[in-house]
Amino acid sequence: MPFGLAATSARSWRRADTHPRAHRPAGALALGLVLALALGARAAESPAQDDAGAGRLNGFRLEPAAVPVEEILRGGPPRDGIPALTDPKHVPAAESSWSPDTFVIGVALGGEARAYPIPILNWHELVNDSLGGQPILVSYCPLCGTGIVFERRMGQTVRRFGVSGLLFRSDLLLYDQETESLWSQIAARAVTGPSLGQRLTPLRSRMLPWKEWREQHPDTRVLDRETGHARPYHRSPYEGYERSEQVSFPVPLDRRYHPKMPTLGLRKRDGPARAYPAAELVRAGGRAAETFAGSVVAVSYDPERQVFEVEAPPEVEVIEGYWFAWMAFHPESTVFVARPTEPGADDGS
Repeated sequence: MPFGLAATSARSWRRADTHPRAHRPAGALALGLVLALALGARAAESPAQDDAGAGRLNGFRLEPAAVPVEEILRGGPPRDGIPALTDPKHVPAAESSWSPDTFVIGVALGGEARAYPIPILNWHELVNDSLGGQPILVSYCPLCGTGIVFERRMGQTVRRFGVSGLLFRSDLLLYDQETESLWSQIAARAVTGPSLGQRLTPLRSRMLPWKEWREQHPDTRVLDRETGHARPYHRSPYEGYERSEQVSFPVPLDRRYHPKMPTLGLRKRDGPARAYPAAELVRAGGRAAETFAGSVVAVSYDPERQVFEVEAPPEVEVIEGYWFAWMAFHPESTVFVARPTEPGADDGS
């Protein structure tokens, strides 16, 4: 099926040549990835680049595992070759030099608001931070387009996370320094190590232009460009990827939509899941209001602003990313489809 409506291309959805969130324009894809891997390789060396036959990769023991071990792959950089940020510098909105249309992950917690620009997250993927007195982890997987914020406090301990250099179904595998367990970002679960089976708690966040977040949260602070790492934050290492139908690593593909179709997913912990592809929301007039798993929800998408809006109770988890990524982790997910004769779709429960 085509990416969206008839005669609609991927470019028109993300306006990839000009939009800061569209961090990926075609011809430079290979060069960008090579640059990213080269920088990562210089940044750090894995403690042990062990052979997969020994049951280890990038120094991590892979068995026992909650996922097929053969689907855990090296992404290129070694462990910590993509350096996570910890307690980074933030500045008030008035001191920020980010352009108004730069996309950010915005989080509001405990009376405080903070923005994390995608151009920085492209190079670091994880930020160990605290907001409103609560330790949080801001995660972003450029390959899946998924930005998810988690609590870092687990029981009596606060975990600190790093980038493993490994992927599962093209998605970031992070690790915690306390137990060296590997965690799937999208699944929000530990898939190997002493924490195997434990779950991260997602926190609500937004992906939207900096100018909109700043208008909604005038007292917000924003991640500063001075991270302590020499990275060209004005450019992306993933140029071209967002428009391409290519997926860089093996993953089961659902071909109903373009793999990089912007998609918002709803799920309940250990329960049902439902996907809202941007094209279907536009066909439905921009908004879908329905009942999902017993909860009243409303999801909208504005193709001009390129922003999703969600109304859902706290027990509903919200994940925004690419169509292929959502379906790779939620193959049984129902999908909202606009009806020719009505604005909504069937119950997703």
